[in-house]
This record gives sequence, structure tokens and C-alpha cells, in this order.
Amino acid sequence: MRLPRSVDALRLVEGRREIAEMIRRGPYERITDAEVAVFSQFGDDGIIQYLINLVKPLPDSFIEIGVEDYSEANTRFLLMNNNWQGLLMDASAAGLARLRVDPLFWRHALRAERVFVTRENINEVITRSGFKGEIGLLSIDLDGNDYWVWKAINCVQPVIAIVEYNSVFGPDRAITVPYDPEFVRRQAHYSNLYFGASISGLQRLGQRLGYALVGSNSAGNNAYFVRSDRLVQPLRALAGSEAHRESRFRESRDRNGKPTYLDGPARLEPMLGLQVWDVDTQALTTL
Repeated sequence: MRLPRSVDALRLVEGRREIAEMIRRGPYERITDAEVAVFSQFGDDGIIQYLINLVKPLPDSFIEIGVEDYSEANTRFLLMNNNWQGLLMDASAAGLARLRVDPLFWRHALRAERVFVTRENINEVITRSGFKGEIGLLSIDLDGNDYWVWKAINCVQPVIAIVEYNSVFGPDRAITVPYDPEFVRRQAHYSNLYFGASISGLQRLGQRLGYALVGSNSAGNNAYFVRSDRLVQPLRALAGSEAHRESRFRESRDRNGKPTYLDGPARLEPMLGLQVWDVDTQALTTL
């Protein structure tokens, strides 16, 4: 539910204060130490501000894929605090309709595209929205084809990329769900846990695309990358196993759709035997 404007403004002011203090105390050995949550679901607002401060100057533009109504998003603080311009994508008509009546939609250079994102359409959507070349930041949160969509993007070159990973797949195996242009997480498997890629799978892809994995948020769902030609100290390229954080949110379901609240390794058990794509061997295998 969207917050009243007065609450929104208070969060913005308090967030500015907390983030300014966080940056003053830096630099940090781990990006998790920079976490501050303002409008992001977890501590990603702080990590983003920390990274853009380290690798500046940057183009003041972003693309965020998977935003619902944008009330809780990785780039909302970046838009309101830093006045960047952005492109948002989501398949939810209701969510984007709520966004378009929010005052921030006319106060900022913000575009919103209703689209079910696939690797076949992603470049066309970005291009027709007027974005090209180098951009400051790309955020992908699709709960499904995240690996495949990032791999397909070639019309823009982000300096920073944030890609959701599936902590349940573990720290070591470089895997992703096989590509399906109609992939929907809740329909792919009853457990609600079969989606996305492991952090090592994303690290391998990032390396091939020219990016260094620099860490994860502490919640264990967002992996952070900086383009290798812009990597600065104290940031360093990490292996997937180094950056992996085990998520503790419990989203599992039974065959009737009821929550089962599985923890830790038990979350993998309902998916054993399902097909995944091995990023190293470039072949199908199983969990």
C-alpha cells in the first residue's frame, strides 16, 4: 500500500541523514556494512548510495525491471534523492496505474512500461523508451528469467548491476532455471522456490559480460556487480561462494498453496530432481 505523502517525505529526510552518516563512516570491506533501508525492501538503498559514491561520476540514469507499483523498489530513493531519470518495467497493469497517479511520476523524468519481460523483447523495450549506451544502474528482479534477461541485454551498458539470485540454490553450483519465455514462478513449481539463478551462476555470467561481483545484501537476495573497468578500492571481484548470503525469509508452499515455512537446506528438498541449466557446462542437469 502506498504511503501518505507526509510519511514518504519523512522517510526521505531520515534516509538522507542515515545514508550521509553511513558514507561518512566508510569505506567498508563488505558492502553489507553500507545497508540502509528507506524505500528498498531490505538495505539496498544504502548499498546503492555507497556504490555510486565510490564509482562516480556516473550517468544519472537507471533501469529497474520488476517494480509492481514502485512503492518498494531499489531505485525509488535514487530517483527522489539524486534526481536520476529512469525506466521501470512490470507486467502489473494495476501496479503501474497506481504509480502513474503518484506525484513523483510527474516530478521526475520517469518512464514506466507495462510488459512481461523476456529475452526476446527486452532490448526493444529499452530502445523505444529512449535509453541507450552507458547508464548508471540496472536492477533486475523477475523471480524467474533473471539470468537470461541480463544475458540478453546489449543496448545499454550499466556501470552497476543488481540482479536477484535464489539463495536456496546454494553458494557453489553455477545454475539457473532453464529459459522459458512464459515462466511464472508460482506456476513453475508448487514449492514457490524454483526460480532464478544461483549467485555463482550470475557471477559466471557477469564475468563473461565484463562485470565483477562485489557482494550481496545481507538478506541474501540481491547480487551486486560493478563493471570491471570501473572497479575501485576497496571493492574487489568476489567468487559466488564468497558473496553468497543464505536467505532466511520463508516463502515455501505445499501442493495446496499453503505456507510451509521451510528453513535452510530443507527448502531444497521439494525441488530435488527438477531441471536446471548448468552455466559452466552449458547443459541441462538436475537439482
